Amino acid sequence: MSKNTIWLFKMAWKDAKASKVRLLLFMASIILGIAAVVSIQLFSTNLKDNIKLQSKALMGADYNINSRQEPTERAQAIIDSLQPEAREINFVSMIAFPKNGGTKLAKVRGLEGDFPFYGTIDTQPTSAATTYQELGGALVDATLMLQFDVKAGDSIKVGNVTLPVLGTLKAIPGSTAISTSVAPPIIIPYRFLEKTELLQFGSRKEYQFFYTTSENFDLEQFEKVIDPQLKAEKADLDTHTSTSQRLGQRYDNVGKFLNLAAFVALLLGCIGIASSVHIYIKEKLKSIAVLKCMGASRLQSFLIFLIQIAGIGVIGGLVGALIGVGVQELFPYLLKDFLPFSVEISISAQPILIGVFLGLFMSVLFALLPLLRTWYVSPLEVLRVNEKESPEPLKVRIFVIAAVLLFLFMFSYWLLRDIGYALGFMLATLIAFAALAGVALLCIKGLKKYFPQRWGFTARQSLLNLFRPNNQTVVLVVAIGLGTCLISTLYFTKDILLAKTEVGQSSESANIIILDVQSDQQDAIEERITTKGLPIVNSIPIVTMRIHKIKGRLANDLRQDSTKQMRNWVLNHEFRSTYRDTMTSSEELLEGEWTSHAKTKDPILVSISDNLAEDGISIGDAITFNVQGVLMETKVGSIRKVDWRQLQPNFNIVFPAGALEQAPQFRVISTNAKDASTSAALQRDLVAEFPNVSIIDLRQVYTIIEDILDKVSWVINFMAFFSIVTGIIVLIGSVRTSKYQRIKESVLLRTLGAKNAQILKITALEYLFLGLLGSLVGIILALLSSLCLALLLFNEPFTPSLIPFLVFLPGITLLVLGIGLSNIQTVLRSSPLEVLRREG
Repeated sequence: MSKNTIWLFKMAWKDAKASKVRLLLFMASIILGIAAVVSIQLFSTNLKDNIKLQSKALMGADYNINSRQEPTERAQAIIDSLQPEAREINFVSMIAFPKNGGTKLAKVRGLEGDFPFYGTIDTQPTSAATTYQELGGALVDATLMLQFDVKAGDSIKVGNVTLPVLGTLKAIPGSTAISTSVAPPIIIPYRFLEKTELLQFGSRKEYQFFYTTSENFDLEQFEKVIDPQLKAEKADLDTHTSTSQRLGQRYDNVGKFLNLAAFVALLLGCIGIASSVHIYIKEKLKSIAVLKCMGASRLQSFLIFLIQIAGIGVIGGLVGALIGVGVQELFPYLLKDFLPFSVEISISAQPILIGVFLGLFMSVLFALLPLLRTWYVSPLEVLRVNEKESPEPLKVRIFVIAAVLLFLFMFSYWLLRDIGYALGFMLATLIAFAALAGVALLCIKGLKKYFPQRWGFTARQSLLNLFRPNNQTVVLVVAIGLGTCLISTLYFTKDILLAKTEVGQSSESANIIILDVQSDQQDAIEERITTKGLPIVNSIPIVTMRIHKIKGRLANDLRQDSTKQMRNWVLNHEFRSTYRDTMTSSEELLEGEWTSHAKTKDPILVSISDNLAEDGISIGDAITFNVQGVLMETKVGSIRKVDWRQLQPNFNIVFPAGALEQAPQFRVISTNAKDASTSAALQRDLVAEFPNVSIIDLRQVYTIIEDILDKVSWVINFMAFFSIVTGIIVLIGSVRTSKYQRIKESVLLRTLGAKNAQILKITALEYLFLGLLGSLVGIILALLSSLCLALLLFNEPFTPSLIPFLVFLPGITLLVLGIGLSNIQTVLRSSPLEVLRREG
């Protein structure tokens, strides 16, 4: 290493020691941004690796074939030709515990064969997983056994079959904590299914056939050949690779929001870097001019501060990466109820290297524009008193700004994996930056033009500080405003996300839903409900059907048409439709006219949901339905917007009254139980007399959903809080760095005879104006950006929270004011000469 290089590092170190307070705040911006990005990226990588490694164990087989109805003759021929090694029929039904009379909605899985082939059925005792088939017993969900105080040796009643409980079921491939909490699994031998007498008309059942393959078997090619044949027969093929891809996409949605929040934290750090270095270098310009007078070259003076900033970036990136490695351990705990497996966290050197690189790159890049001023400082700056500094060439400025924009785009694309989102986010950031800078410049221009000459000395002096030479109005307003904008946007977005999944309850709405009620059971069940003093909230008929022909084309022909715009699910789906003369509270008429009663001579006018209309179905289109073997000609008479979030039966297709009364059907009956004991008594009586019906107690569902939402809210609030902390530290750094220029001005005022109270008022009014202007404009920009997110991305109505206006606006203003007043405490406590000596 040459002497010149050693001298540069020594000078950088000496100057850094003298400015360590300012540089520590600068480093804090880097640390928090890097910590957020590294922690989330490392967890996302671990999650994807776990899904890939455990994809077979998640499914329990290499592939399976499943059907929502009994396989057709052609589908069964394909299934048999592939020689399934295990099979299953599963359905949701009420099960009873004779020991204490308890009842519960459960998912009954009738298994035959050695499923699972990968992974295990986790039971207590462990032997129950292998002996339940031979001994003819049941495996019951662990939570269910605790809830009803059931132990191995007790019995369980499934329909008309009573089986001994052989063990506790802790886990089985394909189940998640959320799905099992709504309908806990019960496993019984396949041979008992027919005896339960629960597989009746209208029952929701699924047929599954499981297979294994050799290691060299090409599953992707096999899926391309077999899956279209099965889809034509209303069946599906799932492979362990496609299942893991779907899981990855599902958890990518969780990761996208976390990545967005992490990017906000990183962007706040970048703002902190740019604003801190801008003010820091301004203070160093005379020192640089002195260095040049003493013989230092442009390159040497530039490299001294570049080494300083780069060193801080590397240290900040390393510390941030280490913190991120520690923080990401928290995410598996937060998201455990969303994952069907335990995430094994592995630590590698890659995230630490990424953190160090990011710290170095973003610190140098965002500090480059103010750093370039060191290159163009003239030695005459020592003697000259200018209002304007020597500006860097326009080409250089454009190049640096283009590099910053490219970094923002590339990094946001890396995080969000979507060019549209990346461009939109970058454009929104630019608009916010331009708006804040424009507002600050307009205020300066307005103050100059309409300066209040008759105001008192302190008020006039505070306003003069906003447009005096080397003022920091634009820098601080942009830093304060962007920080407030990003923080408030996260807060507004959090409200949109949580409001999107809110579940409402009322004393008049149904909280018990009885499914699979056969036509000959309707009167008896309704009588049992009313004799207990409970209301019949709804009694909804359900008729199953499929689309046979649409717009004159057969559904089978459309399935094979690769140019069609209609999704396959519309052609393959078994629709559960209803008939009625009015719309419900969860529906809104978008197009056409609602038809209440069918007319005998005219075509039947049906109403479809808006999601079906997205597939090119419109008013007046002819649709022929296959209603259990009978073809029914209809036309689309209206299109409804359906709120699928409401916990009540909603339908894609609704027929008018008088159209389907004679069709084979079953019913969904709902009622409202005021308390848990009334609900339990009703369920116990109904299941004892009508074992085929399924009962959903929405009280339990509400509790489960609220628990999930609490966890989602915790994650969202955690990331919002993380960004808020980052933003506050950035604001502290930006405003605190201005201290070193304010000191000399305050000393000059004291030398000219100003009192401490006057200096305090001048400073307070200046920072109050900066804080109020920056935070107000920031919140208004956040309001506009959140409105765009709500309408364009979430497709939800936006009701802004008052928290940013009531908390962030005064809070950030007072924070800026407090930091500004703390900046001049040295001046107020010491004599002018002492302060000048210390700062010099």
